[in-house]
Amino acid sequence: MDDVSRRVELDDTDRRILAELTADGRVSMRVLADRLNLSRAHTYTRVDRLKDSGVIERFTVQVDHGASGLGTSAFIALSIRQDSWRSVSEGLRSMEFVDHFSLLGGDFDVLVLIRTPDNESLRQVVLEGLQSLDGVRATRTWLIFDEDRGGLGRTTPPTER
Repeated sequence: MDDVSRRVELDDTDRRILAELTADGRVSMRVLADRLNLSRAHTYTRVDRLKDSGVIERFTVQVDHGASGLGTSAFIALSIRQDSWRSVSEGLRSMEFVDHFSLLGGDFDVLVLIRTPDNESLRQVVLEGLQSLDGVRATRTWLIFDEDRGGLGRTTPPTER
């Protein structure tokens, strides 16, 4: 099924629910309903619809990577052989310290977000891990000095900003 056929129309209430749950996925339905001025039953119905339609994939935790011992982060761009996306993505899925990766269109083929305890670990991931994956032709590394989230990933609900 393609993305267009799965698309769900969201109204302002849906967007407010998503913002509140993004800020605190553990919020109770009672508190969520109070914040949105909705009944609990209506809030349950809305959240269930968002889950059933796939808009909400799962509830998760936002980790402070520095506090968890993964204070060195980098984006690594990969150039890969045209026929190797599946094998490269399988390797990335199982590789330690890989946080996220995306297939791109442009100068590079894959962008990988790596989070490691230190520079030595980062060096090992790049030189011994990424560059040894079958299909990887070249890598380019950008060390992350600081990071923040945009509006979609904000942890402060819109009502508290």
